[in-house]
Amino acid sequence: MSEAPHGAPIKTPGQLIAAVIAGFAVPIVIIVLLAYYVDNTTRTGAGTDELSAQQVASRIAPIAQVSIRDANAPRVYKTGEQVYQAVCSACHASGAAGAPKFGNAGDWAPRIAQGYDTLWHTALSGKGAMPPRGGTSPDDYSDYEIGLAVAYMANHGGANFQDPPKPAPGAANAASGAAAAAPAASGADANAAQASAAAAAIAAIPQAASGNPAAGGATQSADAAQAGKALYTQVCQACHAAGVLGAPKFGNKDDWAPRLKDPMDTVYNYALHGKGAMPPKGGSNASDADVKAAVDYMVSAAK
Repeated sequence: MSEAPHGAPIKTPGQLIAAVIAGFAVPIVIIVLLAYYVDNTTRTGAGTDELSAQQVASRIAPIAQVSIRDANAPRVYKTGEQVYQAVCSACHASGAAGAPKFGNAGDWAPRIAQGYDTLWHTALSGKGAMPPRGGTSPDDYSDYEIGLAVAYMANHGGANFQDPPKPAPGAANAASGAAAAAPAASGADANAAQASAAAAAIAAIPQAASGNPAAGGATQSADAAQAGKALYTQVCQACHAAGVLGAPKFGNKDDWAPRLKDPMDTVYNYALHGKGAMPPKGGSNASDADVKAAVDYMVSAAK
């Protein structure tokens, strides 16, 4: 038996030329198609969106920004959690620099024992490595919002503090700042009651001060005693009637005794220019003479 002869696939010059051309053309076409595919495929790797409109706008945005707000619009307060996330978590989330760690009851127990007012005052004034207000300013977060953050962190550490009372419009910083400066009470209920009374007293001052100009006007026709009593009723009793914010209680000799050790000119000066949580002239626009008359009225009631 004889074997059949093997035939070559290329038998003519034309077939040889076609094979050579195909050997070069096909790889070139494949390379071109791959390059086109790669160039037009959506890429999601790092840096591929650097020419997007959002990225370009962020790169060319000016460093300084102007924020225009309506000064008469009601303020929208941040929650305690929002203030914590924006400010406090930088240290309290990890317990850095000796800060009590968020959610760690052991870290928070000795702080909670000091009372809410003490913690609030510490947050506002700073302590150790913690700057006042966590490094923010009153324009960033009000005293009330700082107080919300304190209650939020303490409650997650085992406390049962109530949120501080929301300040009245126009008296936000005064109410919360005065409440934070008040002496610490023994329990959460006492803290909340004291802070609530403080906020109510401070909020009442502007209303009383502008309610009746007769008591503080320069044309006051009543005698000094009546003028002093009238001003006390309209302004001073907001704090002195109940003794809130550390004010000497009206008619309480023990409260007034240490104050009366000073000369009356010194007592008058405190009333005229303010001291501690008390604003100058109690926040009123009364005349100096009427303010002194109100002091005399309260002093006489404590003798």
